[in-house]
Amino acid sequence: MKNEINIIHVDMDAYFASVEQLDNPKLRGKAVIIGGVNLDNRGVVSTASYEARKFGVHSAMPIARAKKLCPHGIYLPGRHTRYQELSKQIFNVFLEFTPRVEKLSIDEAFLNVKGCHRLHGSSRKIAEQIKKRVLKKTGLVCSVGVAGNKFLAKIASDLDKPDGLVIIKDEDIINILDPLSIKKIPGIGKKTAQKLNQIGIYKIKELKSLNLMELIEIFGKQGRSLYNLIRGKDKRQVSINQQVKSISNENTFPRDVTDSELLLKYLLELCQKVTRRLRKQKFIANIVFIKVKDNTFHLTTRRITLNEYIDSTDDLYKHSKNLLKDINIKKPIRLIGVGVAGFKEKSNEQLSLFNTSNKDIDFNLTIDSIKDKFGNKSIRRARDLLKKEEREKK
Repeated sequence: MKNEINIIHVDMDAYFASVEQLDNPKLRGKAVIIGGVNLDNRGVVSTASYEARKFGVHSAMPIARAKKLCPHGIYLPGRHTRYQELSKQIFNVFLEFTPRVEKLSIDEAFLNVKGCHRLHGSSRKIAEQIKKRVLKKTGLVCSVGVAGNKFLAKIASDLDKPDGLVIIKDEDIINILDPLSIKKIPGIGKKTAQKLNQIGIYKIKELKSLNLMELIEIFGKQGRSLYNLIRGKDKRQVSINQQVKSISNENTFPRDVTDSELLLKYLLELCQKVTRRLRKQKFIANIVFIKVKDNTFHLTTRRITLNEYIDSTDDLYKHSKNLLKDINIKKPIRLIGVGVAGFKEKSNEQLSLFNTSNKDIDFNLTIDSIKDKFGNKSIRRARDLLKKEEREKK
């Protein structure tokens, strides 16, 4: 029995860069590279326009590397408020066709359109209408994949970028999947691909030559699902639960940090950002995690599940500082990040769970209110101030 072709994957094309080109027509047709907070050589690329990609620039690439590949590129900081604004309009388009929308990121989603055909036409027609309405409402183009499951739909959306529309029917699965690079499989990163290349595996067809036990040996428990995916089988459902699973912030330093006190000041800054976002969404959390990357790019992570739920800056700082102490830092630090997970909604009854006093809760909310009105830099804690020489360097 053939699969019903009811799953649609929508992926906005070079989203951040496309928004910048939309808002500034002078940027159209040019190599636009969007960085993070910093555009210095220590930052990383968030998004690159297709013009920049021709030079080998891609997301997650260090800015320093991008500038070598594309020295004439236009490097811009991200404007996330604007990206969120347009994202809401895009997702409202999706909801015009089906309530079953699974948000993967600010610019990417799965849709299940089963039961929507009488009203909106075939899955192909729905995909075509989505592309037209997104373009009309936002001025942006997207690529769309249509298939019988999530894996195939995601593969399809990537086959004809930008502005593509690809449908994978059951009879086409083998012919489409087999010639594809193993790098096209979500979850197979650079290191895993290199490992497979060493044993002569470059294409999905070659990966299919490995039996189930061999895949489990290489990929662990993920080997079983991979065995099915490369054969076009995927039982995952489109989930409409869009609740945020974690909130985090990180900072790549302008210069490697060796001063432990300075590192703690950066950590406190991040804790403030994370807890402010946490309170905005009216969540409390009981999982705290940090990550530290040294100047050799070695990444270390630590996490802890608390017996209490928190949303205050002081509580997060206390626990993340303890996690940081647990890391045996021997080399200069390039990046630090902190985050929370394990959410539940905050209610008046749950306030008694906190160690934080009501006075401290009011203090946090007051700080949030001032920053909302006057900006992030309008008010700062005394112990949050960086050393004068570091501020001057920045």
